[in-house]
Amino acid sequence: MRRFPVIAAAAATLALVLAGCAISATQPATDQPSGATVALSGNVTVSAAASLKGAFDTAIEKFTAAHPDVHITASYDGSSTLATQIIGGAKVDVFASADQANMDKVTAPGLASDPVVFARNTLVIVVPKGNSAGVQSLADLAKRGVTTVLCAPEVPCGAASRTLLDNAGVSVTPASSEQNVTAVLTKVRTDEADAGLVYKTDAATAAGQVETIVPEGADKVVNSYPIAVLKDAPDRAAAQAFVDFITGTEGQAVLASFGFEKP
Repeated sequence: MRRFPVIAAAAATLALVLAGCAISATQPATDQPSGATVALSGNVTVSAAASLKGAFDTAIEKFTAAHPDVHITASYDGSSTLATQIIGGAKVDVFASADQANMDKVTAPGLASDPVVFARNTLVIVVPKGNSAGVQSLADLAKRGVTTVLCAPEVPCGAASRTLLDNAGVSVTPASSEQNVTAVLTKVRTDEADAGLVYKTDAATAAGQVETIVPEGADKVVNSYPIAVLKDAPDRAAAQAFVDFITGTEGQAVLASFGFEKP
């Protein structure tokens, strides 16, 4: 009795079954299209150096336009003030400092993940329109009769100012020591001071209201800006996504438009 046709038919059936299993195994486990991502949502609180306000406000607007379910609240002040607030228990998800020293205060006790540098900045001299005091150089900031304001030494712009002045061999006793760079710029812009040292990005925001002088040696004193996600951020995915945006192509373009240099 010949059984070859029956055996052949069974083999063909088995082959079809195996082929069907192989096809099923390669299909996606869900109905989502290949490459689909879960939409971001949540609340993110950002504490950033005062010099970042214009750039970060713009960056936040662009980021939330792409992620409408993420709500970002930003506050700006001197980096030393912000670091103190975070160490004291302030509920912050992302910290952007104007220097590494104040970021270290937050990362040392393990409050934040590894920071990444996202921008650089340098100092300029600003004077009121008309420059009635005739300031032209760092040495002029120490002249009798010239009212100079600086950032406080613990603030990044203050530490950088001291380094710049020390490098030039100039000793200045400021009329006031401000807690952030915005306060220095305001005093000069409103004629409360004859001169001050601020970041070039801040001077650019007041173009037409102050005059700017690039002092010799400014290119040797560069502030690096690090950013990090705090480890107890409840909406960590959204917080990290914002950091990735700032360090990415679109965020870097925003920063460059405000005069920040690339890291």
